[in-house]
Amino acid sequence: MQRRVGTISRGLRAPIVKEGDDLRKIVVDTVLDCVNAGEFEIGKKDVLAITESILARSEKNYATTEQLATDVRNKLGGETVGVVFPILSRNRFAICLRGIAKGCKKVVLMLSYPSDEVGNHLLDIDLLDQKGVNPYTDVLTQAEFEGMFGKSKHTFTDVDYVNYYKDLIEEEGAEAEIIFANNPRKIVDYTDHVICADIHTRKRTKRLILEAGGKVVLGMDELLNAPVDGSGFNPDYGILGSNKATEETIKLFPINCQEFVEGVQADIKAATGKTIEVMVYGDGAFKDPVGKIWELADPVVSPGFTSGLLGTPNELKLKYLADNEFAELKGEELKDAMVKAIKEKDADLKGTMATEGTTPRQLTDLLGSLSDLTSGSGDKGTPFIYIQGYFDNYTDD
Repeated sequence: MQRRVGTISRGLRAPIVKEGDDLRKIVVDTVLDCVNAGEFEIGKKDVLAITESILARSEKNYATTEQLATDVRNKLGGETVGVVFPILSRNRFAICLRGIAKGCKKVVLMLSYPSDEVGNHLLDIDLLDQKGVNPYTDVLTQAEFEGMFGKSKHTFTDVDYVNYYKDLIEEEGAEAEIIFANNPRKIVDYTDHVICADIHTRKRTKRLILEAGGKVVLGMDELLNAPVDGSGFNPDYGILGSNKATEETIKLFPINCQEFVEGVQADIKAATGKTIEVMVYGDGAFKDPVGKIWELADPVVSPGFTSGLLGTPNELKLKYLADNEFAELKGEELKDAMVKAIKEKDADLKGTMATEGTTPRQLTDLLGSLSDLTSGSGDKGTPFIYIQGYFDNYTDD
């Protein structure tokens, strides 16, 4: 009998993980408990995804804002520091800004407008047209910005991030100056010591500022990329991907991810004789149609995954075939033709019309987005996601 169900994504309820807990054992025990309770059976090429946040917690990968401040002072001199293109987030960036402000005398904060890198809007883009503002060339002071557009309020949280960030800087004893611009070169008119706070565009931003005369220009991946006074660290991403833990503590992106996922894979195979794929996931990639926010506040969707998750999908678009090559077929004849096409498809379909409309993204990015949506960020208590049938197709029974 033909199977009627395709991909299934399950959130697995787990114990509350604390610093120093053996997460590898907790993950494996959780999966085996589900299997033993009859919740599911381990199938062919199942995927187990573990949220990055819980791995970082178990690794005790934390730093204080004072430790970050020490790194900022040591690397940028402790005077006036430009901070370019931060995202607008109380959870993601505010705690980092607090540490940066502790480490210098003045912060010149350059905010991109009308939105930040991940889609948090400071104002409606139509207002730029109404006021005759060119966001590609115009540099606005805070007084000019608020004189034209008023106080900015976030669509969902109602937070005025401009003044929230300004107040935060001043609370740490630093002077704050806010400017609005989309050309990172303009920061050198204020200071030549700069932190590029953007995530995915940081390399270009750094290059442009250096070319414009920046003397010390660092990305957030170059802060806390090594221990400072016993702090946690991330050698690849620094404070990128970090989250607020407490008012004075930053939880960093996890380390040793590859060792972790391969260990979980090995433990489950030892216990069951079956091989599953395992990945650590952070933010997925999807745009909210109302708030216009992309997720993607982490530097990568998956910082560690087993080898079976390398690559991109190689799929035929069934509705393209139904409307074109098989337009005259119906019923069992159409089904048989589809099955035959799938079974005989080339190993690399890139560029062929039959793939038009399929999603050309890395498997880990797609699975990470699915996992992120399944687990949510609230009180579901399901930091592990078990995905079945993702690699199946129409021919699988």
